[in-house]
Amino acid sequence: MSEQNRPNPLGELIKSKLQQRGLSLRKFSELTAVDTATISRIINGKRKATPEHLQQFAECLQLPVSELFFAAGYSVEPRLTDLQSSIADIQSLLAHSNLSTQTYSMTNMEQELSKYELFSQTDEGKTMILKKFDKKLSKAGSTGPYIQFLKDMYTKYRLNKGTWERALIGSALIYFIIPTDLIPDYIFPLGYIDDAIAVNHVAQKLHLKNPTFFS
Repeated sequence: MSEQNRPNPLGELIKSKLQQRGLSLRKFSELTAVDTATISRIINGKRKATPEHLQQFAECLQLPVSELFFAAGYSVEPRLTDLQSSIADIQSLLAHSNLSTQTYSMTNMEQELSKYELFSQTDEGKTMILKKFDKKLSKAGSTGPYIQFLKDMYTKYRLNKGTWERALIGSALIYFIIPTDLIPDYIFPLGYIDDAIAVNHVAQKLHLKNPTFFS
């Protein structure tokens, strides 16, 4: 297939949203501070959008940034059955960037989750989950196995009051909701992957204790 005929989901998505909003390419360039020629090449599949481009496009078009990352071909879903490999992926990406974050490891994540497990049992923690989950979910996007895990967890959190599962589920939901955990949400896609790994880690613990949890 020639380059001109190759599917370009990101270009089609951007063109569709610009048309819906009545934005010209020139105006879109002004709003995002991305050169018009660069945007044109991205839309036409002649240049790959950088994470910085996608962040700016998402803010302007009011789309979940994950939707643009998926359309651009970036892999932001961790491997659900291999959390250690997903963590290794993050460590590698951090090592090759100029980002300043604390050491990322399963041990540090489990410490954060333990802290949030206690917080989820307080009135403040319960209120945070019930009032902020839907808003955070809308920012993350609405597709993918990890998103479905979150929805299942939230449903069980609301229904399973007083059970041993609730505090553990609450820890994952709070980790997802709070924007400044081990890797802040604004460091996309690493913040997104970090949240997903934490949710999947808790999901596996729940599955081991109760094999029918997600059935």
